[in-house]
Amino acid sequence: MPKLKTKKTLTKRIKLTKKGKMLRKQIDTGHLKRKWSTNKKHRKNKSKLIGNKGHQKKFKKMLGI
Repeated sequence: MPKLKTKKTLTKRIKLTKKGKMLRKQIDTGHLKRKWSTNKKHRKNKSKLIGNKGHQKKFKKMLGI
């Protein structure tokens, strides 16, 4: 059986912590942010935890973990 290749797009979008948690960037942060308040920009800048266990399982398989 051949080795599994990691999905490169997923490695760019998901960060794994030391304890195995998965973090992702928030959506809708591309452009047109001038009208947003400073607090909203600050909130959107943070990474968000992936809580869905099914998604985590699929992503780990895609990452080759």
